[in-house]
Amino acid sequence: MSKIFARFVRDESGATAIEYGLIAALIAVVVITALTNIGTSLNTTFQSVADKL
Repeated sequence: MSKIFARFVRDESGATAIEYGLIAALIAVVVITALTNIGTSLNTTFQSVADKL
């Protein structure tokens, strides 16, 4: 039983999966923020072009 517990304590695969999940979530937040800013900028540009037409 102590061998199983010792192996469980040394196992870091779950921690690695959590770290990869956090990195993926951070990347998703950055991408969403960037796309929102680009969308706002494009909307402003298209509105300016439409007003000039």
